[in-house]
Amino acid sequence: MWAGWFGKKKYRTSQPQRPDKHQDGDLIGGDLAANVVHLKSIFTETPDLNIRHLIIKQSGEPAALVYLDGLTDKNSINNDVLRPLQLDSVRGDITDGLTVTVGRVHPLYSWPQIEMAILQGSSVLLVAGRQEAYALDTRGWPQRAIEDPQLEASLKGAHQGFVETGSQNIAMLRRYIPNRELKITEISVGQRGHTKISVLYLADVVHPELLQELTDRIRRLEIDVIINTGELAELIEDNPFSPFPQFILTERPDAAASQILQGRIVVVVDRSPSVLVAPATFTSFFQNVDDYSTRWSIATFIRLLRMFAFFIAVFLPAAYIAITSYNFETIPVKLLITIGDSRGRVPFPPFVEAILMEITLEMMREAGVRLPAPVGQTVGIVGGIVIGQAIVQAGLVSNIMVIVVAFTAIASFILPNYDMVAAVRLIRFVMMAAASLFGIVGIIVGLMTLIGHLIALESLGTPYGTPFAPMRFADWKDALLRLPLWQMKKRPVSARPTQLKRQGSNHPEGDG
Repeated sequence: MWAGWFGKKKYRTSQPQRPDKHQDGDLIGGDLAANVVHLKSIFTETPDLNIRHLIIKQSGEPAALVYLDGLTDKNSINNDVLRPLQLDSVRGDITDGLTVTVGRVHPLYSWPQIEMAILQGSSVLLVAGRQEAYALDTRGWPQRAIEDPQLEASLKGAHQGFVETGSQNIAMLRRYIPNRELKITEISVGQRGHTKISVLYLADVVHPELLQELTDRIRRLEIDVIINTGELAELIEDNPFSPFPQFILTERPDAAASQILQGRIVVVVDRSPSVLVAPATFTSFFQNVDDYSTRWSIATFIRLLRMFAFFIAVFLPAAYIAITSYNFETIPVKLLITIGDSRGRVPFPPFVEAILMEITLEMMREAGVRLPAPVGQTVGIVGGIVIGQAIVQAGLVSNIMVIVVAFTAIASFILPNYDMVAAVRLIRFVMMAAASLFGIVGIIVGLMTLIGHLIALESLGTPYGTPFAPMRFADWKDALLRLPLWQMKKRPVSARPTQLKRQGSNHPEGDG
């Protein structure tokens, strides 16, 4: 486990992809009745399977249209498929003698292809006498409207968030980057669900080795189905034993487009309302899209405040335990007397007191998240006030401990990335245990271990601690600091772009 903590996950060498081969029994025959019977044997106990028999008006051939209710657009089937095929007066695109007005028509030659096309929402046309079928793009599954991102609120950014349809998410990214160099590599993952994963990048900017490594890791996955982006991130990350997120998960199209322009790669997972950004660094989790919409001096102050809040959220309860248990000589006498008076009635040692309050805080946090929004806010506010006051009056914890926990909670709320907040919540308990055993020495050893882990950690082979370890001064302009935009003439080196230039000389010429 320690090797995993300081090292990285080992991946198998990439194997060449074998072409998909079908046995003779998988090929489609020319007998329409036999094909329909075979199709019904594949989709047994499937009441939402529809089979429409028809005669193609142009050629007089019998045919059958097969689709699943709920996954197809009924208007598209009636107006773009059935109506053109059964009426002479309709003019559309002619494909193999079939006149249809649907967007895409793909020939299919085997039963596995037909099965997959139907399950993915396409309608399949079987024609008598033909040893091929046709997949018609009539997909129309239920989907929600584009809304504000739930976890990444923005004051000045766009009010659009990704949805559960991969094609819509790609379209939103194309609106931000209408450039022919924006390329898409599609990969199908899963032995049962066949999740479509789209890898987006700028071909003239992205590093080829990064792109190859990411696509190889995705193609090597052997799993039933990928449900959401978080599962994919855990399956392809470098170090699965690290509490820190090694990929950025974002719900914002503007944030994802900004990462693509920096030379990073965005992975869109169909059926998931968030995308994955790689590679990531430690400082990238302290950046927010609003940083580039406000004055650079204000944005720099806010970023430094976030980093200060990170250390407060990780080390403040541990520091309280260390000082009150071992190193009380490090604080002024008046403050020591105040702490002593506050803890006079508390029957527990500082570590048990801190654990009790932290677990109570975590339970209230989870309760507020899982309950409906109005109820969750009420539980958080009322529960915090009532429990905090009652537990102090009962003498179970001290007033100072309540203040420490409140500061810790506020500091964790400042961090803009949910995955980093979750890592901070876990590391905090480890630091509290080290402080209860060894005092300030335990905190220092824990800090050194944490720094060593951050230096050794990688994201897609890129150092996680950059631009500080290794030191890259060129990236300091947009790391913990946020210098004026006209000074960021080059893309960040941490993204390993092949084309560094991002902008020309845009220095504003003032009157002074």
